[in-house]
Amino acid sequence: MTFLLLAAESSAQNPLIPDPVELIVGALSFTIVFAILAKFAFPPLNRTLAERTQRIQGNMEEAERSRREADEELARYREQLANAREESNRIIEEGRRTAEQLRRDIQARADQEAAATVSRAQEEIRAERDRVFEELRAQVASISVDLAGRIVDESLDQQTYQRLIDEYIDEVGASGNGRGQG
Repeated sequence: MTFLLLAAESSAQNPLIPDPVELIVGALSFTIVFAILAKFAFPPLNRTLAERTQRIQGNMEEAERSRREADEELARYREQLANAREESNRIIEEGRRTAEQLRRDIQARADQEAAATVSRAQEEIRAERDRVFEELRAQVASISVDLAGRIVDESLDQQTYQRLIDEYIDEVGASGNGRGQG
């Protein structure tokens, strides 16, 4: 019966509210477990978490530093590339100017050589003309003396005069159109 009374009495209590003795024992157990954990488990766990946080923070700072260095390196490479392009454009332009100057120099030299060649040719033509005139003069003088000698030997009538002129023309024609044989 007592058992029934206890059962009836316990059934009268609210099943959601625990027994006060159980509450006290549970709170004491929790406090003891918490104290042991706080003394032995939480400090290494906190150190591990702090170390992990520091390691993550260090990795993030290292990544940021690496990113900045990469950006700086990229900027340097871009600057070097731009400088190289400017230098290549300058070299190309200098080559063009040099080639143009060389072309002008060659053209001027060719013009000078052509003028010198024309001048030499004109001098040679003048000299040849003078030589031919001198040769012709000598031939004319020789023929004139020869002709004068014949005229003195013969009297000048119209027929003799015509014959002498024809002979003179034949002699000049035979001697190579005014050029002497020697």
